[in-house]
Amino acid sequence: MKMPVRVELDSRTHTMTLHWPDAVTQRLSHGALRSACPCAACRRVRVAGDEVRAAEGVAVMDIQSMAYGVQLVFSDGHAQGIFPWAFLEALGGDAV
Repeated sequence: MKMPVRVELDSRTHTMTLHWPDAVTQRLSHGALRSACPCAACRRVRVAGDEVRAAEGVAVMDIQSMAYGVQLVFSDGHAQGIFPWAFLEALGGDAV
């Protein structure tokens, strides 16, 4: 399983940066992460044909390690989704 060597939160720019072992750095906005939440409740919204909309200025407040990924705690109180490493890598974002 591929895991980042470091994960950083930037509260000023509302981004999460993943530093992958192959020297790729991936930057994801907190809003994009909230909208992509893989939890059952958010999945249900998508299956119904709607989209999960992140509130303007939503921020990741905390990261909990789950070994195969992370659970993100958002400023809107949402904390159900566990984001597997492969899921995060597939989100793309700004790779630098």
